[in-house]
Amino acid sequence: MQAAEAGTSTSEPQVTEAAAEQAPGLDMQNMMKELQALEAQMNELKDAKGKLAQLEEKYDKSKQQVAEKTREARTLDRRIKELEKELTMGKVITEVKRIIWIKIGQSITDQWQYIETIHDQINLLNRAYAENQRSRASLGRMPDIATRMINVLNNRTGLQLAAMGIRDRTDTILSIKKVLTLRNYVQTLERKCQDIQVEVNTFGTKITTLYGRGLPSLVNSAGRLLPHEQYAKRVNNYITDQLTASASTPEGAGPLTGQELYDKLENLFYIEHELIICLKCPLTTTNIQRQMKH
Repeated sequence: MQAAEAGTSTSEPQVTEAAAEQAPGLDMQNMMKELQALEAQMNELKDAKGKLAQLEEKYDKSKQQVAEKTREARTLDRRIKELEKELTMGKVITEVKRIIWIKIGQSITDQWQYIETIHDQINLLNRAYAENQRSRASLGRMPDIATRMINVLNNRTGLQLAAMGIRDRTDTILSIKKVLTLRNYVQTLERKCQDIQVEVNTFGTKITTLYGRGLPSLVNSAGRLLPHEQYAKRVNNYITDQLTASASTPEGAGPLTGQELYDKLENLFYIEHELIICLKCPLTTTNIQRQMKH
């Protein structure tokens, strides 16, 4: 336990790949040793409490030994408090948090391209919606008129077309069909925008949940995605503040229950697990960009 304390307080945690590789593993063997040590401390605690009770009984029987027994009682009381503090596993919990945060930071680094893709899609959707509105306004009722015009041209003779001032039926129909082609592109772009909007909304819902669990925000005050270097620094500062606060917060007396231990680590395990699913973005901006060029 003393070695674990020294390892915990020597330096501030950094979210780097090297730190992730050097982070100690909490395998079953180490955990069993820790539990055995805690069990021995608990037995020592029981013995200390028994001795304290005996000293209190003898205190009234011998006034000459009051001062000495008082000193012994105070020493035992301090030792009891030290043991109770160690049994809360505060330092172990702090170390586990540090390790999980390192893994969370590395997971974000590995998947940063997906985060950038999602934010690119958000910006591209805004452009696409504006472009669609402009195209629809310019088309107006022309698609319906174009269909009727094509039907008319296909059902007129050459003399009738000449009388209408139309020299080439085919070229005229091809020109009219450009209106229909533009309408089809607009409709296709709208469908693609809808598909991407679903993915963006799903990402937004999941990332908001992660923010609620304690993940630092990916964006700045203006709502723009931070550069990866700045976000890594934000995470490092956040981890430092969290671990410092955790280490300085006094724990309750006595060992933690399984439920209490789970409650302290639940959010971190949730973030670590959900990041893999939340940040995986199968879409790219290629298709929608191609449609907008047309």
